[in-house]
Amino acid sequence: MNGVLSMTSFGRGEHQVGERTWVAEIKSVNHRFCDIKIKLPRKYAGLEERIRKLVGKAYSRGHIEVTLTPAGGRSGTIRLKADLEMARQYLNCLKQIQTELLPESPPTIDLLTRYPDIIVPEEQEEDLDAIWNEMIHPALESALANAHSMRLTEGSHLRHDLRNRLQIITHSADSIETMIPELAEAKKTALKERLEILLGDVKLDEIRLAQEVAMLVDRLDVTEELVRLRSHLRQFDLFLDQVEPNGRKLDFLLQEFLREVNTLASKISNAEVAHLTVEAKNEIEKMREQVQNIE
Repeated sequence: MNGVLSMTSFGRGEHQVGERTWVAEIKSVNHRFCDIKIKLPRKYAGLEERIRKLVGKAYSRGHIEVTLTPAGGRSGTIRLKADLEMARQYLNCLKQIQTELLPESPPTIDLLTRYPDIIVPEEQEEDLDAIWNEMIHPALESALANAHSMRLTEGSHLRHDLRNRLQIITHSADSIETMIPELAEAKKTALKERLEILLGDVKLDEIRLAQEVAMLVDRLDVTEELVRLRSHLRQFDLFLDQVEPNGRKLDFLLQEFLREVNTLASKISNAEVAHLTVEAKNEIEKMREQVQNIE
């Protein structure tokens, strides 16, 4: 099972009952925390907590925008009402115009009702439980399912890319390890040659030379760093297959990758090793960018 879920997604769902349709859209991008923004008509604001709870079950992290829109037929019987206060204000204005400019043309009902907001639809109370169960919940579930499918697809691509980069870092670690004995021998030979040049005909103290060589080899010993790095690499690979969200854990392990690789670079002064560690650090940086989008 793919354990990687991308935080980037889009999902759309709709549900129709009779002439009424509700459309749900979900958009998500990466974010450190779970930030859910909901857009729906004000008269349905009482359903916001239910929407937040349902979406929160599907996302543990990310910035998620949820848009819910009714479409199609109206609910219930259409009723109209007159806004008498608005009508009085229009009528007063018309009478002022008549008095000053058209004394022989009094305002009529026909003229008055042409103005907006005089006759308006009466707000109808709806059964929010019914709207939720019959319309919004099914539309939202459909949108979440489509968004989840996209997250799985994107996550699969991310996992494939991350595993390829893991192999590059593993190869760099293996290459460095195989070079250590040869590097130690070369350092030992170089040290002996320098001492012979400096001392001339003076006979080398073999005991002292052995101590210097031991100190030199100890400085080149990166066994612990390689063991830790390989452990982190294996753990990272395992997390890619786990079901629960592991984005933060993956990011932490990448910081540990970088710590060990930097130590390798500082302990071994060699051009080829430097090239391998730079290559590994480049891959780690690319992985960190990718992991920012994993839940």
